[in-house]
Amino acid sequence: MSLKLGIPKGSLENATIDLFRRAGYNITTSSRSYFPAIDDPEIECMLIRAQEMARYVEDGILDAGLTGRDWVEENESQVHSVTELVYAKQSFGKVRWVLAVPENSHFNSVQDLRGKIIATELVNTTRRYLDKHGVNAKVEFSWGATEVKPPVLADAIVEVTETGSSLRANKLRIIDTVLESTTQLIANTHSWAEPWKRQKLEDLKVLLEAAMNALGKVGLMMNVQRSALHLVIAELPALRKPTISHLSDEDWLAVNTILDESTVRDIIPRLKKAGAEGIVEYPLNKIVL
Repeated sequence: MSLKLGIPKGSLENATIDLFRRAGYNITTSSRSYFPAIDDPEIECMLIRAQEMARYVEDGILDAGLTGRDWVEENESQVHSVTELVYAKQSFGKVRWVLAVPENSHFNSVQDLRGKIIATELVNTTRRYLDKHGVNAKVEFSWGATEVKPPVLADAIVEVTETGSSLRANKLRIIDTVLESTTQLIANTHSWAEPWKRQKLEDLKVLLEAAMNALGKVGLMMNVQRSALHLVIAELPALRKPTISHLSDEDWLAVNTILDESTVRDIIPRLKKAGAEGIVEYPLNKIVL
């Protein structure tokens, strides 16, 4: 048996392949093929645009795939959400679909856009958003370069952003958030009901979540004299509690913990001062909670 898995082509492609690598799967792509190789004989990969992923998973062409919650909602796809994976093209956080207008315009709220033109790739979601606010406006599908359309080709846009830098560069300002989205591993409902495929997806979920948990974390191990242990532990903001084990010399202990990588440069000098020796920092690929 095999699991047909969709990998998002485009903006999420590299981030997804890197996440799989840290989870233990090596995916190799080729510019000439939409069928990447993966070092798991039980998985068949296919590159699909994130915008279309939910539809192909819903129809059973794919057993599962990775796409944004935004596209699941846009297409109103009936799929099973296996897990949420908070990563995007440039960062490890949520993305926002925002309503933006020219920075020098008089528009300050969605109500100001009655009778106006809004360009977006997220047409259905934008229409539902306008209906929710009782605003009648024309929503046009944008084939790309949406940020450059106001004010000549549209009065406003609904566009996805991580940092807002592209909007600012195009002299646009955000007046509301339409939708927040994260990447999700979704499954076809029939595939999820099959025991073998469900177990394969649950195993994949464990490994992908473990890779996400390890982001920005490092391991730290050191040797500490028993008499200085309380001073060293006081400097350690551990994930849970540091692991302490005995060495062959009864006066010495080994301490192992997990830290945010951003804190290590400040903590190591303090650990040394507190009495830690043989301090070793090492990278982490996975943390299974």
